Amino acid sequence: MSGTRPSRTFRVAAAVGVCCYVLAAACGMYVLSGGLSPFLQVCLWGVHGVVLALLLRRLGPTETALGAALLAVVVSAAAGHVAGLAREDIALRQRGEQVAVTVVEERPGPAEGRKGRHSSYTLERAEDGSTVPGEMETTSDLYDVGRRLTVLVDPEGEVRPRTPGQADPAAELAGAAGLILVAVAAVGWVAWRGRWREGGGGSALAAGVAGQPGTADQEARLRELLRTGPADRRGYIRVHPQDYPHLTQQRAARIAWETGLRAEAFGNRGSWRFAETVVEEIPHDP
Repeated sequence: MSGTRPSRTFRVAAAVGVCCYVLAAACGMYVLSGGLSPFLQVCLWGVHGVVLALLLRRLGPTETALGAALLAVVVSAAAGHVAGLAREDIALRQRGEQVAVTVVEERPGPAEGRKGRHSSYTLERAEDGSTVPGEMETTSDLYDVGRRLTVLVDPEGEVRPRTPGQADPAAELAGAAGLILVAVAAVGWVAWRGRWREGGGGSALAAGVAGQPGTADQEARLRELLRTGPADRRGYIRVHPQDYPHLTQQRAARIAWETGLRAEAFGNRGSWRFAETVVEEIPHDP
């Protein structure tokens, strides 16, 4: 059992770290989005996607890492948009004043198909008759002129007045939280199920997975492939490393050496290549 602990510790740390990064990036983009132009937001989301893809690429196959990174960025951006819809409601909840008002004018908007008409209302304070800054809007004709209401008014005049029921951000925040959960789950799954690639930590994971169930089977399958597998026109037997997640490239080089082949270190492009003669040989374990 002692041989499996480093692997579990590494995978838990990797999954938690990447998930925290996705969560922090999404929250940071939400905070910054209020003061950034759409172009800068797109640039920052792009940088975030590249960084996330590079992190996940260290933990799993390229295709899976890129797919998870793209999904996380798109879903996080959608979560930021949904949360942005609640920004004004949150502002009213935080600094709005509850005021009794009277509807003094109703102005219906243009018809919008099945959605009906939006209506705008001019309000006056019931206390002194002063006009409330901004017009209250509803998605239908809810109030008549002379109706008494209680609304939340922004002292700074930046947010339209709304009733306490309208200024409820719970639905938008719940939707944004659900989308963030999807993004975090996607990258967490890749980080947990992936494997540390060669270099920058491969040996640490190799020590953790040694002796796990499946290692011997993968070694046997690799030996058989190297003995009987077809070679390409340049004489290489090409192996996809994602098919052998419990084996490091150095271990595969050792197995190849035992079968009379050499492991190629030059120009592999995501694959392992083996041949009797190579340009640059990968050192194998003694």
